[in-house]
Amino acid sequence: MNKEPYTPPSIRRVSQGSANPQRLGRVPVMDSIDGVFVSDLIRQHGSPLFVFSESNLRDKIREAREAFESVYPEVQFAWSYKTNYLNAICRLFHQEGSIAEVVSGFEYEKARSNGMPGDKIIFNGPWKDPKSLRRAVEEGAMIQIDNRDEMLALARIADERKADLQVGVRIHVDTGTHAVWSKFGFSVEDGEALRVIRWMRDHTRLKVRGIHCHAGTFLLDANAYVIATEKVVELAVSSEESGAGVIEYLNLGGGFASHARLHGQYLPPEQATPSFDSYAEAICGTIKRRWPSGHKLPKLFLETGRAMVDEAGYLISSVVAVKQRSMDPGASSLAAYGKGAVTPGNVLGAYGKGAVPAAVGTQRNAVVLDAGINILYTSAWYQPTIHPASTPASAAQPTTVYGCLCMNIDVIREEASLPDLKAGDPVVLHPVGAYNLTQSMQFITYRPAVVMIDPDCGVHLIRRREVLEDVQGPEEIPDHLMEKILSTKF
Repeated sequence: MNKEPYTPPSIRRVSQGSANPQRLGRVPVMDSIDGVFVSDLIRQHGSPLFVFSESNLRDKIREAREAFESVYPEVQFAWSYKTNYLNAICRLFHQEGSIAEVVSGFEYEKARSNGMPGDKIIFNGPWKDPKSLRRAVEEGAMIQIDNRDEMLALARIADERKADLQVGVRIHVDTGTHAVWSKFGFSVEDGEALRVIRWMRDHTRLKVRGIHCHAGTFLLDANAYVIATEKVVELAVSSEESGAGVIEYLNLGGGFASHARLHGQYLPPEQATPSFDSYAEAICGTIKRRWPSGHKLPKLFLETGRAMVDEAGYLISSVVAVKQRSMDPGASSLAAYGKGAVTPGNVLGAYGKGAVPAAVGTQRNAVVLDAGINILYTSAWYQPTIHPASTPASAAQPTTVYGCLCMNIDVIREEASLPDLKAGDPVVLHPVGAYNLTQSMQFITYRPAVVMIDPDCGVHLIRRREVLEDVQGPEEIPDHLMEKILSTKF
């Protein structure tokens, strides 16, 4: 009796496609921002266009200040320049009582040009160039020592000046909630930080008056601040007990999360993101519980950035092309963009270096926008919500959203719930206010204009669109290349 040839079992994903067009619901339309129509903004300032809400910015910093100042006697917020250093944004936060927190000579100059005196600037960062460091000393800035080389440089400056110099010390701690930021500052766990403080006490004119700890970024677990604050307080007490002098301030840095959504995040941001009250209780409550009884509480500094500005920022963009994308049922194309599990097959296929078969008839809508990841740097970690700016004519369905760059990695959203869109349709991406402008690149396209909408619906241009002279202004051409280029026959 002849047996049939063995066929191994296989599992094939069935894509329903549009069989249930209502399963993703209707996508909320965003046809206006703070009372100003998106269509009017595009008509006046072009697309793409960054838009900031002044009302949202002021509401956020006031909400944060209320949360902390209501539970702690002396709190000073400092605006994190690296998060968004547009002058209009920085000056708004300075108006609201925030001093400046900078991490480079460039940012120090920005803060001074925005009216911040040196003694209202916190100077952080792993490298402070010698000229900027000396200027910061002369102007009385709050310098947070990051490493031994910087400590020695400051010690030499203090000796030259024949005067004591007050400084802060940056530390890193293990909270058990995320990877340790060991690049920055001195370790608490192995005793390095206390040894350095004692060495300065015995061998330099540096006087440690503050302890600084920036535990991490986008911390969704407020308990991380409880652990970090406990270790900061413990070091401060040990420092005083060693005879190094009174610790006058604690700086718990930033890291508060916004309502952005991480790739792979299950809960919606409204549920996952701690409130300012939660962060305040974690930090202030811990200081008050752990600080020695009968001793004056230290001043608290906070270097807030993302949570203050992210949700105030929008990016208006326009569809420039509509496509149909073949989907591979056996591999996640997320891996090609650093947003999912990596396998050799899907990486090679996504970059055009290997064959990844597509399922016959499995298609997904895709659109190309006039904005790319060169101005949406944070899309590598966060998924901006993409809203149609006009009433959709169809139900939402999974849509891949590409940027306009001539790069295969230029994917803004691998899958977004969007209705059918056509070329020319405007969309609004949100939240995008943190880090995208400071980390944007002039790559292939010019960077767009930025406007701010005031509480009375007034629209103010706070950064014009780039032009060719902005990009090539610093360039120099050698004389021998200045000769007229003759026409050449090919």
